[in-house]
Amino acid sequence: MASGSEKRQRNKRVTFRLFDDEFNKIAAKADRSGLTFGAFMRAAALDGDAGPRAQRRPPADHKVLRQLLGEAGRSGNNVNQIARALNSGDRVNLPELQEALRACIDTQNRINEALGKKHGPDTGQVP
Repeated sequence: MASGSEKRQRNKRVTFRLFDDEFNKIAAKADRSGLTFGAFMRAAALDGDAGPRAQRRPPADHKVLRQLLGEAGRSGNNVNQIARALNSGDRVNLPELQEALRACIDTQNRINEALGKKHGPDTGQVP
């Protein structure tokens, strides 16, 4: 038995073939529009109507996200070094700790921006 409401289920499948470059161009347009591939194709074929359940999602800037992944790794490494020093009883330089926290907050805010999400008021304030 199928799940969900019978009224809401699409029961027809359309299959067609594309070259790799054609598929990639359509997938990129769908991503920029914030729709899934199927919803984008329905919208293109049905004068902009992707259907009642199609949800737009903010497009992600993948190049920036890859760069931020590296920055997050470096920030995490700095935090691990600070934690190791604290756990061994060493004193930690407060400005160094504040800078590590600022870097983590900045990276988090930039990831949210790259994902098209809003972040709260200036959370980059570190005492």
